Amino acid sequence: MNLDYHKDAKLAPEARDCRHIFAYGSLIWNPGFAFVERSIAKLAGFHRSLCVYSNHYRGTPEKPGLVLGLDTGGSCRGVVYRVADQEWHAVLAYVRKRELISDVYREAVRDVSIASTGARVSSLTYVVDKQHSQYAGKLDVDDIAKFVAQGHGVSGASRDYVEKTLMALKDMGLEEKKLQSVLDKSDQQLNAPIKP
Repeated sequence: MNLDYHKDAKLAPEARDCRHIFAYGSLIWNPGFAFVERSIAKLAGFHRSLCVYSNHYRGTPEKPGLVLGLDTGGSCRGVVYRVADQEWHAVLAYVRKRELISDVYREAVRDVSIASTGARVSSLTYVVDKQHSQYAGKLDVDDIAKFVAQGHGVSGASRDYVEKTLMALKDMGLEEKKLQSVLDKSDQQLNAPIKP
């Protein structure tokens, strides 16, 4: 991928000089790139939310699933990866190709606080574009569970994505009650008897 490519200005020019990536969803349990350090960190001003209709990785246009996005307000605890200087441009190209498959995310460079030290580092992350048609907004838990239960795309089931994220967060000592509720309700829907 050409690093000068700016798809509708969704790319952050300052990302070229960054060396950290903040992960809040699948990048926590499946980064897919080399890193030299991994730390629990907190991003202020955004929260983790199942607010993105997935019609590729975890769903289809006919039966979209839901995946996580960073939506405005609150804060989010996740993982910050430090990438070696010599690896940065290859990692940046990889992450852009993976995260910017549609225009629903925009790149942002934001300061995050590392939990173990309190140090602040500038990190690349991806926040949801609320103007995009794939932005689901604030759905209630039952509607979220419906999309999670039905979604299945090229990377698998939306339900499995939610479960793997929950397991990774639990391994880090982080609790996400709303995600757990969504998973429980989607499992109930998947296991409900089929009506004749």
